[in-house]
Amino acid sequence: MLGEAYGLYGHIRNNRIRSAFLLAGLFLLAYVLTFGVILIGYGMSGYHIGAYVMWETWRVFLTALPFVTAATLLWVFIGFRFNVALIDKMTGAQPLTAAENPKLHRMLENLCISRGLKTPKLAILQSDALNAFASGVNDKQFTVTVTTGLLNALDDKEVEAVLAHELTHIRNGDVRLMIIAVVISGVISLVGELVFRTFLRGGIRSSSSDSDRKGGALIAVLIGVALVVVAWVLAIVVRLSLSRSREYLADAGAVELTKNPDAMISALLKISGRADIDGVPSGVMDMCFENDPDDFADLFSTHPSITKRVQALVEKAGGRMPDMPPHPPEMQQRPDLPSIVRSSSWGKSQN
Repeated sequence: MLGEAYGLYGHIRNNRIRSAFLLAGLFLLAYVLTFGVILIGYGMSGYHIGAYVMWETWRVFLTALPFVTAATLLWVFIGFRFNVALIDKMTGAQPLTAAENPKLHRMLENLCISRGLKTPKLAILQSDALNAFASGVNDKQFTVTVTTGLLNALDDKEVEAVLAHELTHIRNGDVRLMIIAVVISGVISLVGELVFRTFLRGGIRSSSSDSDRKGGALIAVLIGVALVVVAWVLAIVVRLSLSRSREYLADAGAVELTKNPDAMISALLKISGRADIDGVPSGVMDMCFENDPDDFADLFSTHPSITKRVQALVEKAGGRMPDMPPHPPEMQQRPDLPSIVRSSSWGKSQN
């Protein structure tokens, strides 16, 4: 099976280890950010850089340490406790009851029964985009959100494949790991942005005649800004460094659940180039079924390209390319669609 080829159980175990390290890294980044902010504060007040300023910065940092730790713990609690509600607020997703869409609920329940999983909640997002994502950190929270565009464009077997993909993310611990990554990048990015806005509005309070003092203060500010930038960049790297093998494994898990690799391939090809949800933060898009431009941009993406995912399903799971193209001919000319859709061999398959 494709899942075995990518080391399913090792992936689940590594996700647990990564989650612990990411949480520890959040506290470390918060401490670096705090030290940088304090140093910027001294610099903007006009203090000359030197042993006194560094000592005072360290003293204030140690005083603030318990408060920073408590604030970070509070943020982690908020992220874990209210992540689904926060994501729904950011995306505009609404709960989808069994009475509103009994077929979709029945489809999800059947998949969960076959794997012995507790059925997650369902939510709907009003968008023409073709996408889906899972959120939550425990059985009480887990929610699978689908867009109206996805339900309108995909047939039942393809929708079932997408649901199975998101269930596999839940089962493998990917969703919990992504929530932690979003919590880290969110708080660090927010504080970093506030610091730079304050810095741009403020400036260094120093007499222009005291050039040595002003120059020293500028050095203090630059060191502080450098520390803030380091924390900010590392927070972004946390998201981008998460293994993209999770998507191959989720595709494999979907095939294992549905026994239908062709439906997953067809769903991927239909979704390709039509997955971008307007107004949704990048951290949430990283959690989606699809969030990847093809070819060169694949180097900097949180997802492998559609081309690679389809190729893996064909080579490892026995999937076949569909006889008819999922996109109308005019969409096959779009440069943002993956090469597998635009290639001559794909075009020939419709004859």
